[in-house]
Formats: sequence, C-alpha cells, structure tokens
Amino acid sequence: MLRAADTAPISSRTSPPVWLVVALACAGQFLVVLDVSVVNVALPSMRADLGLSPSGLQWVVNAYAIAFAGFMLLGGRAGDLYGRKRMFLVGLGLFTLASLGGGLAQESWQLLAARAAQGLGAAVLAPATLTLVTSAVPEGAARARAIATWTAVGAGGGAAGGLVGGVLVDTLSWRWVLLINVPVGAVVLIGSLRWLPESRAGDRRRLDLPGALLVTAGLASLAYGISQTEASGWTAAATLVPLLAGFALLGLFLLVERRTAAPLMPLGLLRVRSVAAANVAMFLSGSAMFGMWFFMTLYAQNVRGYSPLDAGLALVPSSLAVVLGSKIAPRFMPMVGARNLAVLGTLVAAAGYGWQSTLSTDGPYLTEIMFPGILMMLGAGLAITPLASLATAGAEPGEAGLVSGLVNTSRTMGGSLGLAVMSTVAAARSAGSDTPQALTEGYGLAFRVSTGVLVAGAVLMVVWLPGRKAGR
Repeated sequence: MLRAADTAPISSRTSPPVWLVVALACAGQFLVVLDVSVVNVALPSMRADLGLSPSGLQWVVNAYAIAFAGFMLLGGRAGDLYGRKRMFLVGLGLFTLASLGGGLAQESWQLLAARAAQGLGAAVLAPATLTLVTSAVPEGAARARAIATWTAVGAGGGAAGGLVGGVLVDTLSWRWVLLINVPVGAVVLIGSLRWLPESRAGDRRRLDLPGALLVTAGLASLAYGISQTEASGWTAAATLVPLLAGFALLGLFLLVERRTAAPLMPLGLLRVRSVAAANVAMFLSGSAMFGMWFFMTLYAQNVRGYSPLDAGLALVPSSLAVVLGSKIAPRFMPMVGARNLAVLGTLVAAAGYGWQSTLSTDGPYLTEIMFPGILMMLGAGLAITPLASLATAGAEPGEAGLVSGLVNTSRTMGGSLGLAVMSTVAAARSAGSDTPQALTEGYGLAFRVSTGVLVAGAVLMVVWLPGRKAGR
C-alpha cells in the first residue's frame, strides 16, 4: 500500500545503497506471492501423506489467503504507526517460523494452522515492501523503475510457484515447498536487520484490531459453511450455523467500521462510484480466477497422471501469460480506456474458462491445458491493472494507498470464498468418486460456473464502472 507522501526516514544510520533496499523489499514480496501458488502442485502429495480430505485441500490454500486478506489493511496501518522496517521484520520472522512449522507438520491441523500463521505474517510483511521501496527511491524516473521492478518480482513469484513447487516435490518432498522459505527468509531477515532504513507515517492513528479480527473470522466462517454443503447439504445445522455466524460477524464488522475513529475500511470510500464498482468487480474476478491454479494442478496430476514437476511445467505458458497481460495493459489503457480494457480482459478470461470447461480425461495437452490456460491468465493480467487504476483514480491523493489495499483485499477475499464455492461445486458433481472421469466432470463444472461469474462481472463493469477516471 503506497503512502509515499507521508513517509519520512527516521533511521540514524548511514543510508544503505538504494539497490540493496529495493532488493531486500522485493525479496520479501517474492516470498509472499510465491506462497500463494507454490503449494498447489504439492496438494496431492500433502493429501496422501497427511490424509487430507478434499475440503481439507482447499483449506491449505484458503487458510493462507483468508488470513492474508483479512489482516493486510491492519498490517499497513501497523507499518504506518510502528515503522515499516519493524513490521517488515516482524512479518518476515512470523512467515519464516510458520513455514518451518508447516514443513514439519505431522497432522493435517498442524499444516492448516501453519498456513494461517503464514498468511498473518504475509499480511504484516507485504504492505511494508512497497512503502520501503518508495521511501528509499526519490520521486521520478528512478522510483518508477523501482516500482516496476517490485511489480515484476511479484508477478514472477506467482508465475514461478508452479514450477518451483514441481521441482521441489519431485526432487525432495512436498515439505520443501514450505521449508525452502526458512533459509531464504533467514538470509533476507539478517540483511534487512542490517541494511533496511526505518520509516513511518507522520500520524498516530490507532490500530483497528477488532475490525481485522471480525472480517477475518467472518470470511473464515462463511468459507467453512460453504465447504460443509458437500457432506451435509444447505439446510443442515453444520452448514447453516457457520454461514449465519459468518454473516453476523461481517455485519458486526460493518457496524464497527461505521463507529470507530480510525476504521480498517472507511465505508465512505465505497460511496465513490469508481471505488465501489472496481472493488465489486475485483471481488467477482477473484472469486472466479483464484481457483484456476488449484483445479488445473489437481487435474494435471489426478486425471492426466502428471508428476508434480510435469504439472508445474504444463502451467508455465499460462504463468507467463499473466505476466505478459500485466505488462501490456498500461500500454493499451490510453488507447481503449480503462473500463473497456477491464471488460475486454474479463471476457478473454471467460473465453478461456469456457474452453477449459470442455476438458476431457485424455485430450491433447495443447487444447486441454495450454491454450485455455493462456487465455484465462492473459485476460486476468489485462483486467487487473485497469480495475486498480479506476479504483485509485476515484480517491483523494492521500487515500490512494488505502484504496489500493482495498482492491487487493477484495480480490483475495473473493478468491477465498470463490475457491470454497467452486470446490464444493466440483465435489458435488463428482459425488465422492475419485475416478478420472468423475473428477473431470467436477472440474469442468467448476470452470463453467466460473465462466458465468466472469460474464456477470463483465456486464457489471459495463453498467457500473465509469467510462473515464472519476473523482469525488
């Protein structure tokens, strides 16, 4: 979350080389983004080793994503108040220790607890990475290059996750997709302790801890309730109680945000058309797109018989496509407009999801995995940048960082709930069978539902998003 205007270095040490500050901050960002995707290729191995259920598999991903999304805005506020370097070190230390705990887990609950702790560490760490970069580099071309480097490293972390995970699972074991963070995190931690400068915002706003706890607990309760529908149905107490509890917690969260002096999510921002529309659009897009890596890696290994490394290699083209889409989107925005590009990207992704929903048990790789995957992720890359641009354009200059955080939070929250819904849809269609045909039918239905969500999102963008950047 970018708050360059109110950032002031407070370290008394001699300033370290700028490139070193940028490298350390980018290393932290790389670890955070990498762990969103690196575990996907390890899921079948985790399930076999720890006896995870199908719903348990989705929680390996969701435990991280929900904690990350729920506490990310709080992490940014903590950095403003207590210092970005300090929160960077705290977040990285927690992330590294949680990675060690997950890699050594002997029971499924231990792994899920470690993933949630990783998400909490990432939520504290991630907001500090960009602010450390912007506070170290003077405004102008040099800062633009530094931010571009930070963005590329983040995209590269997500893209590299499948391949890195495949190599580690094939050559060592699934545990190393988590344990690899320990030596890397320790090196970055030591370097950051020595060379990162401290900075903080000029104000002394208090932390909205109740808001962060309520929104995280509400989302987790909703996701758990949705996951229970497969075994218990929609009307069973095991489903209704967590669903109602989730809605109640989110309602209480909104009440707290209205009354607190320093809210985690200022509700007044959502009265700005571009901010509200872009966040809803990002929520819908995330709910459909987040599950792509999850289902594709399961399909590649459980249906096609790919090894973890082969599965990672199979998804390299789609990983590169999301990087390409993110890179070329700023060039097209002046020509076609931010709203039109967001709609176009979403429809390209929907076409890919629709194509992917026709998957079979033994079709050719090019038409079953590669080309649909490229369309899905190219569209995702094209859509994200203009949506973020429209959201931040509708805010006051001093709120740009907060609105950027809201957009990222909306996407991650949407992804967490979307994965719970799509996993339930797939499991209901396969009816508990783990034959290749039954699994393929389940994955295909999940992709068809995602296609419908994306089309609905595109329609919403046409109707609700402003045609040009809109201020207050």
